[in-house]
Amino acid sequence: MPEALTTLVLIAACGAGTYLWRGLGVALSGRINPTRPLFIWVGCVAYAMVAGLVSRLILLPAGSLTATPLAYRALACAAAIAAYYLGGRSLLFGVTAGVVALVALSAGFG
Repeated sequence: MPEALTTLVLIAACGAGTYLWRGLGVALSGRINPTRPLFIWVGCVAYAMVAGLVSRLILLPAGSLTATPLAYRALACAAAIAAYYLGGRSLLFGVTAGVVALVALSAGFG
C-alpha cells in the first residue's frame, strides 16, 4: 500500500474513532444525572488534574518554559487569576491575561 494511502487510512480511522465516542457521548448525555455522587467525584478529579498540571507548569516547567524565571511564571498566573475573576469568571479573559503577562515579562516589558 502506498505511503500516502496508508496515511489517509490512518487519519480516517482516527477520525472515525473520535467521532464514534463523541456521538456516543451526545446520545447518552440526556440520560445522565450530573448531581449523582459519581459525576461530582469525576468533576472534582478533573479539576484536581488541571490544578496539578498548572502547578507543574509553574513549578517544574519543561521545554522552552524553563528559560523563564519562576517569578515571571508566578506573576503571569496571578494576572490570569485576577483577570478571570475581574472579567466575570471568564476563562477567555484569564487565559489571555496570563499569556500576555508572561510574554510581556519575558520580553523585558515587566
